[in-house]
Amino acid sequence: MENNWIAIGHIDDIPLRGARCVKTPQGKIAVFRTAENEVFAIEDHCPHKGGPLSQGIVHGKAVTCPLHNWVISLESGKALGADEGAVATIDIRNEAGALSIRLTHQMMAAAE
Repeated sequence: MENNWIAIGHIDDIPLRGARCVKTPQGKIAVFRTAENEVFAIEDHCPHKGGPLSQGIVHGKAVTCPLHNWVISLESGKALGADEGAVATIDIRNEAGALSIRLTHQMMAAAE
């Protein structure tokens, strides 16, 4: 399972400072595109109350949860500021615009 890369679409499918949700056997993954054209993938639930991070506002390399305004780092998956908690980050690669993610068992352990 270590090299289980799954194609999820093209970078142009995601608007700048936007996201899309990808359903996998291990849960929903939020894939983000920053204003600088960087892509990140994290679990699609806020560590606070489970809000859908893929529906949040992307700013810099972070996303603000649409439910209670928690700010989550897209790089580390950790809550920023005074809030505590984290979501799993998912390996993502961008090969000439073609995006793929790598699923591992680590994602499930982080959710427990």
